[in-house]
Amino acid sequence: MVLNGGTKHLIEKKIAVIFPGIGYHKDKPLLYYATKLALGKGYEVIDITYHDMPQKIRGNETMMKNAAELAFAQSKEQLAKMDFNEYDQVLFIGKSIGTIASAKYASDYEINAKQIWYTPVEATFSYPSKNVVAMIGEEDPWSDVDVVKKLAKKNQIKLFSYAECNHSLESTDVDRNLINLRDVMIKTKEFLEA
Repeated sequence: MVLNGGTKHLIEKKIAVIFPGIGYHKDKPLLYYATKLALGKGYEVIDITYHDMPQKIRGNETMMKNAAELAFAQSKEQLAKMDFNEYDQVLFIGKSIGTIASAKYASDYEINAKQIWYTPVEATFSYPSKNVVAMIGEEDPWSDVDVVKKLAKKNQIKLFSYAECNHSLESTDVDRNLINLRDVMIKTKEFLEA
């Protein structure tokens, strides 16, 4: 905590790290609005970016594992100079493969981070994680949704699911997508304020 202009009011130092998906970057709706919410709550924000990621990996377990390892390695490299001990609050927001990178990073470096997982894949649950909220589409082709639900329950992770939605938490109905996006952001905001 730092003193605010020499007064007795303490200001918490907060940092949020955005771990994107392979094709789902910081300017796509879930990460864009989650970043806006974090900024509004006083978080500094770091955007992780991935490069040279393999494409067309869905359904190929080896390629998915390689992509996850690459995402983690690039995240680790970009966060190498970070000292998370300087912050009072740490928040990790991940999308898809970014949920694996964020969970592994928090676990490997023993960072007490709140985590938001947008459409986690099964491998995300391989890392012990606390203080997590997750959202998934019922029609997510990247995950076995029933397995994800069981893993979330087993690991005591609050998981919200959205009917007829895909890996981007979208359906074919634009109005429904806007309603769902609002609901996801309400849940995100509540989690940030908890």
